[in-house]
Amino acid sequence: MEEAVLELSGVRKRYDAVLAVEDLDLRLRTGEFLTLLGPSGSGKTTTLMMVAGLQQPDTGTIALNGASVAELPPYRRDIGMVFQNYALFPHMTVRRNVAFPLEMRRLGRAEIARLVDEALQLVKLPDHGDRLPRQLSGGQQQRVALARAMVYRPALLLMDEPLGALDRKLREQLQLEIKRVHRERGISVLYVTHDQEEALTMSDRIAVFNRGRIEQIGTPEELYDTPATRFVAGFIGDTNLLSGRALAVSDGICEVETAAGRIKASVRQQFAAGGPVVVAVRPERLVLTSLQEGGTGLSGSITDVIFLGTARKYVVRLVDGTECVVLRQVSDPPFDLGASAVRLSWVAAHATAFQG
Repeated sequence: MEEAVLELSGVRKRYDAVLAVEDLDLRLRTGEFLTLLGPSGSGKTTTLMMVAGLQQPDTGTIALNGASVAELPPYRRDIGMVFQNYALFPHMTVRRNVAFPLEMRRLGRAEIARLVDEALQLVKLPDHGDRLPRQLSGGQQQRVALARAMVYRPALLLMDEPLGALDRKLREQLQLEIKRVHRERGISVLYVTHDQEEALTMSDRIAVFNRGRIEQIGTPEELYDTPATRFVAGFIGDTNLLSGRALAVSDGICEVETAAGRIKASVRQQFAAGGPVVVAVRPERLVLTSLQEGGTGLSGSITDVIFLGTARKYVVRLVDGTECVVLRQVSDPPFDLGASAVRLSWVAAHATAFQG
C-alpha cells in the first residue's frame, strides 16, 4: 500500500441534529492531489476543517504522516491553507505577507528572503513583492495566498474553494497554475470544490461526497466512465437518466423495459430482475441515426440543436416524452431541428444500470 501523508478513520461530526460527516475513512497519498467534491452541505468543508484543526471530530482519528494530530492546535499541524477570500494582510506588502509564516517560525533574514523569492518565482510574481494586496488583481492575490501557504514547505496543503470568487476565464488559468505548482513542488494537496469541471481538470483522485458520506473515490476517468452509484452518475458530468424495469441480468448486462422501448446497460452491482432501475448514459456515448438506416434503439424526434463550436448538442424527445441529450462532433453529418424519424442507440458497456 502506498504511503499516506493523511489518514482519516471512522471520523464523525454532528452539529446538533445534523450529521455533517458520518464514519468517514479517507487516505491521501504522499504527493497526491485529492479533491473533495460534492454539493453544498455534503460534508466536504467540514472534513477539511477537521483536518486543519479548526473543528474537532466527535469520534474517529486523524493522522498526519502516521502520527495523530488530535491534540495539536492548527498552527502546529504543519499544514498550509488557502481560502476563497485570500485572507491576505491588507497593510502588508506581498513580500511581508509571504514572509509572515517564516517570521513566526523565527527563521533568519537571509533564509526568509531566499524562500520568499523562491515562492514568488514559483507563482510567477517575482516583480510584485513591494505591492500591497489592493494593488493586485483577484488572480494575483490568490497566487500570493498560495505562495504564503507553501513557502514553509508544509507536509500538506489544504485548499477550500480557492477559485470560487474568480471569473470563469481566470479560474481556468489558475487551475492549470495550481496543477503546475503541485507538480513542480510535489506537495500533497487536499482540495475542496463543488465544481465538477474543476475537480476533473485538477485531481489525481476525487472523493464524491453526499450527505456526509463518500459515495465513490477514484480517478476522474473512473468516476466519469464507471460511476458506482446513481448519485455519482448524475453529479459528475452530463448524464441521461432513463427509468424502467429490469427484465433480466446476465454476464454483467441488464436488459431493461422502458416506456420508450427495451434497452441494455452494464451493471456494477448485482441485483435481481423484476425491480425498478435507472439507466445512466453519457451524451457523447449516444449514437444518433435516422430510422431509415435500420438497426435497434429508441425512436424519437429532435426538439433542439445547440452549436457549441467543436460539437453540436441535440435534444431528442423519445416516444414516451423523455428527453435525451446527444453530443456529436461538428464533423459528423448534421441533423435538422424537427427531424421526427431518428433513433438513439448505444453499446451496453457504455451505459450503467442502477437499482431504483
